[in-house]
Amino acid sequence: MSRRLLGIALAAGLAATLTGCGSGGSASDNTLEIWIRQAPDSDSAKTAQKLADAFTKASGVKTKVVALFDDFETKLNQQAAQKQLPDIVINDTAQLGAMHSQGWLQQVDKTKLAGGDKLSERAWTAATGSDGKFYAAPFSAQAFALIVRKDWREKVGMEAPKTWDELAALAKAFTDKDPDGNGQADTAGFVIPAGTKRGYASWYASSLMYANGGDFIKAAGGGKFTATVNDPKTIEAVQYLQDQFCKAKSVNPGAVSNDTTVTHEVFEKGQGGIYLVGPYVLARFVNSIGTDKIEVIPVPKGPSGGPGTLGEGENVYMMAGSQMQDAQKKFAEFAISPDGQRIGMNKDANGAIVRLPVNTQVDLAAERQDPRWKVFQESYANAVYAPPVPNWAPIRQDSADSINALWADCAKNVQTTMGELNTKLTQELQSQKAS
Repeated sequence: MSRRLLGIALAAGLAATLTGCGSGGSASDNTLEIWIRQAPDSDSAKTAQKLADAFTKASGVKTKVVALFDDFETKLNQQAAQKQLPDIVINDTAQLGAMHSQGWLQQVDKTKLAGGDKLSERAWTAATGSDGKFYAAPFSAQAFALIVRKDWREKVGMEAPKTWDELAALAKAFTDKDPDGNGQADTAGFVIPAGTKRGYASWYASSLMYANGGDFIKAAGGGKFTATVNDPKTIEAVQYLQDQFCKAKSVNPGAVSNDTTVTHEVFEKGQGGIYLVGPYVLARFVNSIGTDKIEVIPVPKGPSGGPGTLGEGENVYMMAGSQMQDAQKKFAEFAISPDGQRIGMNKDANGAIVRLPVNTQVDLAAERQDPRWKVFQESYANAVYAPPVPNWAPIRQDSADSINALWADCAKNVQTTMGELNTKLTQELQSQKAS
């Protein structure tokens, strides 16, 4: 039996085992256990605790917040194997397929979820499984934009980029024209989390692909999908990025091994001046770099498509096997309520766990005074979520491996590599019975 088929068989067995079993061990003392993918003791973890405390005050339900960042999914697997899943998981929208395929998630009837009718329909798409049913409550949304060193841009005498050519020219100027004025060749244009861990290379490239009208896979109707990474628009976007690594050499050194944790620090240390990223680091950079030194610019429309950018966020997942199903539902309803959303937004301070509110009754401008948030909000109108395949994780990982290889090895041909990747993704879709 292949490893993939073995994994599917084990997941099916695990799903059956979870049915009816207790979760987390927290139900014995009537405490709702909530896991969130954030670093322990971080500002975001503290915001999650504020949300839980406010829920407890409103409902009387005791809570325990567990903040984990490294190997989050691995630790969830370990808990599942021990029949000790937490009651609630707040995690990436792109993880829905993987968790649903393992039988971890309860189905959600949005018509019976108080406040569910107040959430944006775009946000609900991120809570939809491959079968068209809902398996989470939307909690936070985000789109991507360019955070740029405004002081550097003014130093090199250039306008905010509106095309890909202008963006490449700005990156080249940041690399070659000593924008920090220290007399050393120690700056780059782009800072990129181009490593393969958790699929970061693919995650980063996706916004440029969507801005050019490209994609990884396309819906073919009836819950089926077709791989499309060999489409000319997708190839054009990946070629553009390879050119920044290999021809212009305007990307920060070491990018092909970096994840976002390292890349945040690279940007903060002034080693690069253009970061395509979500709004969750805006407050951090305002504090660490200076509010007058950074600006937010929309991702320019590609030469063959756009506008578009990656859309993602976090869902509240109600985990299977919990003995506290009523409390699970109450927490989800509180998290999506205006009060819960505002607590998660944390105004303009660092530590937001709600980036863009999904509740349409929450006015972002009334909660946050920094006008740069508006760029991210406007970009969300054209955001593209990961499609509801049974399991998006291997598709993102296969894509990251191939795209990273193109950036790490300049001799590799983009069209050939993307053609090979298209074959891999087709095979993956077949293995998921989604082709």
